[in-house]
Amino acid sequence: MTRYRHYKGGIYEFVGDATLESDLTPMVVYRAANGTLWIRPSEVFHQPVEVDGQLVPRFVRLDD
Repeated sequence: MTRYRHYKGGIYEFVGDATLESDLTPMVVYRAANGTLWIRPSEVFHQPVEVDGQLVPRFVRLDD
């Protein structure tokens, strides 16, 4: 199981890669601790975000 920490603190489990049918956008499927499934474009999942004027990873992979 691969887990990631969101920059806001939540821990998520990577479920798999997917493809959005309508335009073939690569997507990432991941699960919150409460079991909710989320999906976002792969590019966005891996892109940094600005926090207090600094770029930080949106998600950081946690060691297993």
